[in-house]
Amino acid sequence: MNFADLGLSDELLKAVVDSGYTTPTPIQEQAIPQVHMMRDIIAIAQTGTGKTASFVLPMIDILANGRRRALMPRSLILEPTRELAAQVAENFEKYGKNHNLKMALLIGGVQMGDQVKALTEGVDVLIATPGRLMDLFERGKILLTGCSMLVIDEADRMLDMGFIPDIENICTKLPTARQTLLFSATMPPPIKKLADRFLTNPKYIEVARPASANVNIAQFKVAVPARKKRDVLRQLLKSEDVQTGIIFCNRKTTVREINKSLNSYGFSSGEIHGDMDQSARIAELQRFKDGKINILVASDVAARGLDVKGVSHVFNFDTPWHPDDYVHRIGRTGRAGALGRAFTFVAPEDAEAIQNVEKLTGGEIPVYDAQVGEDVAVAEAKPPREKRERGGRAERPSREERVAEEKPKAESKKVETRHAEPRAERAPRREVRAEEPRRERSQHRSEQDGPDEGWNGPVPGFLSVSALA
Repeated sequence: MNFADLGLSDELLKAVVDSGYTTPTPIQEQAIPQVHMMRDIIAIAQTGTGKTASFVLPMIDILANGRRRALMPRSLILEPTRELAAQVAENFEKYGKNHNLKMALLIGGVQMGDQVKALTEGVDVLIATPGRLMDLFERGKILLTGCSMLVIDEADRMLDMGFIPDIENICTKLPTARQTLLFSATMPPPIKKLADRFLTNPKYIEVARPASANVNIAQFKVAVPARKKRDVLRQLLKSEDVQTGIIFCNRKTTVREINKSLNSYGFSSGEIHGDMDQSARIAELQRFKDGKINILVASDVAARGLDVKGVSHVFNFDTPWHPDDYVHRIGRTGRAGALGRAFTFVAPEDAEAIQNVEKLTGGEIPVYDAQVGEDVAVAEAKPPREKRERGGRAERPSREERVAEEKPKAESKKVETRHAEPRAERAPRREVRAEEPRRERSQHRSEQDGPDEGWNGPVPGFLSVSALA
């Protein structure tokens, strides 16, 4: 089957072909005809399956007929994050270039004046985050009574971010006679309840098992103590020959620290997190898309909706706290049929988190057993004196060995005279014992932290009594 078999208009087909696509994905193949038939749909699809185009394409054809009215958008698309909203807007611009449709993007972090101006002139498609939409609605800058189509995208993410009450409020302000499309990677009970309340006889479409991971992504978990994560990350970035990669962290402070660390070691990396304003985040994403940097360190703000062609690797520097986030994080690679690789660092304190991930995805993630993983495991298993020996320093004898060696010497000293300068003999030993621990600590810091780095991570593994399952 190709796009021409889905009943799309010639103008739309030309835009699709110009974008380099000829064959629809399974979600597009099933959803587009149903949307054309004006049916409500519930679509369960994993990230990276092309679900955005499955509602953008038919919406363009449906909205081709009709006229715009001031402050009354004809259709509404709700997105959980600014990045995903911007991504959908890009899709409308790309596929709607042969149609006379106007679009407005309502997201936080940008000037409200331009958005109000666009609404005043009338728009066919309004793409919004719930917070900014409700803000403008309460100011009387927008009317929703003329909206005949509603798309709720990434519904499970909306639930995670606490947007469900806002969505329910928005739905009550829309016309009852409308078409509603709900897309989600999973179907938890609150989303099922939302669908039952606001959708009418929906067509249920599922193209993959809920919360399953893309089969095009090779997944691995790397057992590593928290204090060794940076070392392992740098080794993997080199050994895996990462062309374009995204590193996800649970905390914004960790994002900043890891980006600083990678830069100090000569990697071309950037960062994106919630503390950055919208213009800075857009600029950093553009640098990543343009290839000016090939590694992006991100918090979960970028886990959904970030569509960058050719992302070869995803690294979960922290095992995600919420299992659903795992699916969306690794979904940044292996998109549109390409192959990808995903590595998740699992410290001892992450045992429960990784078990929840594997329970959600329905299978155990294989342990990464390449050479870099073996080296770290061996290094952690050996005592400190053997680490020093590998670094070129002589192995220090054990306490038992030293006692055995010194016992005969002690017996012989009983017959020696006091003028044998015992103070001169003892002084060098005190100097050695005083300096060796300092050298050991100094070396441990340089191996662990790298240049100009401090510690701000989770509780070290040696303080945890839990064991990785």
